[in-house]
Amino acid sequence: MTAARTPDHDAALLAELLDCPPHLLDLSLDQLRTLAIVRVTGSAQRAAKALGREQSSVQKQLDNLNTTAVRLVGEALVLKQGRGKDYAFTASGDEVVDLAISQLRGWNDRLHHTRRRVGSTVTVGTTEFTVQFLGSIWPGLRTEFERRGIQLKIEHVRTRDLWARLDAKQVDLVCGSLAAEHGQPVALDYDFIEWHRERVALLTNLTTRELPDTPVPADTLRALPLLVPSAGLLAQFLGRWYGPDYRGVLNVVADIDSLNYGLTLLDNELLHGAMLTTERVAHAAVTGTLPGTNLRNIPLAHDYNPDLQIVTGIFARPGERDRYAPDHPLNLLWTAFANATPTQTT
Repeated sequence: MTAARTPDHDAALLAELLDCPPHLLDLSLDQLRTLAIVRVTGSAQRAAKALGREQSSVQKQLDNLNTTAVRLVGEALVLKQGRGKDYAFTASGDEVVDLAISQLRGWNDRLHHTRRRVGSTVTVGTTEFTVQFLGSIWPGLRTEFERRGIQLKIEHVRTRDLWARLDAKQVDLVCGSLAAEHGQPVALDYDFIEWHRERVALLTNLTTRELPDTPVPADTLRALPLLVPSAGLLAQFLGRWYGPDYRGVLNVVADIDSLNYGLTLLDNELLHGAMLTTERVAHAAVTGTLPGTNLRNIPLAHDYNPDLQIVTGIFARPGERDRYAPDHPLNLLWTAFANATPTQTT
């Protein structure tokens, strides 16, 4: 919160600003970034490679920083340890690196906040399977964004990270999915546009003798050899059906961190079992759009409690759009999504 301005306050602030040591004013953000990168990489040579500069340029910046630090506090920041050894950072060096990282992050965050406020940039996060949502509306917005010089940034977001990325303001909108009860409205602390709903299906390379082509009940799924995701949307289903210790309840034969990895394991018969996925992905796998030419798509029975669906849509921080004009890029995107969604739900 900014302190109330008075003549005395302004005079004191002016005196404080004019009293900055001259050598401190010689420091640049570029020098501080170089110092931090040397701390991360360990040497001027590796820092130069990361920065795309000559090693001599990095070394010169370190020498200048050391000279300035000695004049200001009486201690260098970095010390050479000998040929082939990483630099040693003094206590002052560690303190300056921490301050530099904090300052650089602060500048980046503030610049991003300002660009978002004035509408010069907007960031949309999508999962691997919702990027087509953005693709469906972008042709209608491209000309307007380009005319106004608005930068659209697109970031890949995993389902497990949706809320964290939104809350941290790393993205402004997210196209993603969550588990919700069948036929019930989605209750969220976020603005939400529903795009579509679908059930979970089962992909398997087991024989029809091992697993018939009939809907799989909850008790049968419990006994099947399963490829189970470590986190994310489908892990939400398993956790709500079988409890937080579902790994100890189910017959888990493999942990998978991505859909394609699980599909490849099954398609190449490196493992015999089954994995949960969405109905659309299951259909794509058995029709050859995704790896899965040797797989079968089997629906789940209706005895799972609770009765869950995958609900996919667009999420934004609550109330943020109301702070901007209708022609702000965040609102332009939101309106385009709302008009394009098959459910026409706002």
